[in-house]
Amino acid sequence: MNKIFILTGEPSGDKLAATVISKLKNNNSEIEYLSVGGSNLINLGIKSIFDLKEITYIGFTSVLFNIIKIKNKINQTVKEIIKFNPDILFSVDSPDFTLRVVEKVKKIKPNIKTIHYVAPQVWIWREGRVKKFKQFVDHFLLLFNFEKKYFDKENITNTFVGHPLLEKNNSKVDISNISKGKKIISIFAGSRTSETDVLLPILIDFIKLMNEKFQEYIFVFHATDENKNLINEKLKNSNLNNVEIISDKNIKSQVLLNSVFAVSKSGTVSLEICNAKVPSIIIYKINFINYLIMKSLVKVNFANIINIINNREVIPELLQNECNAKEICKSVVYFLKNPDFAKKQVDVCMKTLDQIRSKSSSSDETAKILTKYLVS
Repeated sequence: MNKIFILTGEPSGDKLAATVISKLKNNNSEIEYLSVGGSNLINLGIKSIFDLKEITYIGFTSVLFNIIKIKNKINQTVKEIIKFNPDILFSVDSPDFTLRVVEKVKKIKPNIKTIHYVAPQVWIWREGRVKKFKQFVDHFLLLFNFEKKYFDKENITNTFVGHPLLEKNNSKVDISNISKGKKIISIFAGSRTSETDVLLPILIDFIKLMNEKFQEYIFVFHATDENKNLINEKLKNSNLNNVEIISDKNIKSQVLLNSVFAVSKSGTVSLEICNAKVPSIIIYKINFINYLIMKSLVKVNFANIINIINNREVIPELLQNECNAKEICKSVVYFLKNPDFAKKQVDVCMKTLDQIRSKSSSSDETAKILTKYLVS
């Protein structure tokens, strides 16, 4: 029986991995799996060797303070992979964790095929890493076509498979019990505890400011199974009666499609929002030292991929000091009161997505490549 070890480093990677593995499972039931994963892979019946929360850190200082724990987890993961002895080590995103594991595994077991989904963003920072990757990654699966040149230059096998968040979810779900006849504003506060701890108090204050001006909106938090309870605990003491928390994948897709606006933390989820044709703003806040380090390392002027591609602020970015309840409220109200402005943003976003969208399903293409390695 063939074996695949799935290696993720955070909930978003777990979600991406699950979309691929579900396709693979449909086509081939004769594969044994083990993982470092979260609820999405667990729901597919795939055991995780430890809780994903144990390695989900954000920011340079947070990683620094937990460096011994992280190193121990890397070593533990390597041991479990060697013991499992898979045909394929399928790593997804989170390169500072996953690719460190891959490198160590490849040195010990060079016969294990290593395939990495979601290439490190070398076009944003640390381009020099690419040369090193050639030593231990057999195949990179790219989300964006413009990434190819970085890997082609070093003769590293790569395939543009497209972004899975741009795939259509055709499921229809009744969300009337969520919307309750009100207009929906979707809120994405992040999947990491360290993100939600910072952003939730700001978002709660933002909703309170909105409620002083309007009564027709309901604010729906898009959560993961891992952080749904945490968000619920934070909202319990807020005295807000027009908020909902959802974590089901199909319900989240339907709610987003029916939203009039979205407030999202910076990240790939913004592509999903754009794909749903929903106007939005981006928010993010990290500690000042992490921010200074990041600013000194990155090569781009924006945090959001849509803005980076267009080299201008299509989607407003409220970062650091601007990430506060008043500024968020001000920006959201402007969009709601100026529908033509909101439509212009959506139009530019859709044109941008057309430039980066693959012709076929990302998860289908990735599943096909994994299958080829299993039979070769």
